[in-house]
Amino acid sequence: IIAGGIGEFEAGISKDGQTREHALLAFTLGVRQLIVAVNKMDTTKWSEDRFHEIVKETSNFIKKVGYNPKAVAFVPISGWHGDNMLEQSPNMTWYKGWTKESKSGVTKGFTLLEAIDAIEPPVRPSDKPLRLPLQDVYKIG
Repeated sequence: IIAGGIGEFEAGISKDGQTREHALLAFTLGVRQLIVAVNKMDTTKWSEDRFHEIVKETSNFIKKVGYNPKAVAFVPISGWHGDNMLEQSPNMTWYKGWTKESKSGVTKGFTLLEAIDAIEPPVRPSDKPLRLPLQDVYKIG
């Protein structure tokens, strides 16, 4: 979830921002499918330009982290009003829906719920040895 408000997005995507940190952490922990919901679109007066600005900036960043922006659904939402959460919003008539590419083909939709439903279950290699990512090593004693 990215806050779309003026100043809020910029703070989150800045060098020490939480949005940047969460994307890097998710990729490091093995999360390979991503949905970007741009929230608080009501505070931007449902601005198409603001949404596309955020999509562009976020795409550039997540590409550097390791995600393919073409495999990410970008959905403008307003949690306060419920816009584009379960049903397509009448306030964002300019929004033509999201498209994402995956191994099984191209998927399209409009709402956040549809984007969640389009997530493919990850393959569980239960026949292989257990591996755990290490973040830090502590010497005790």
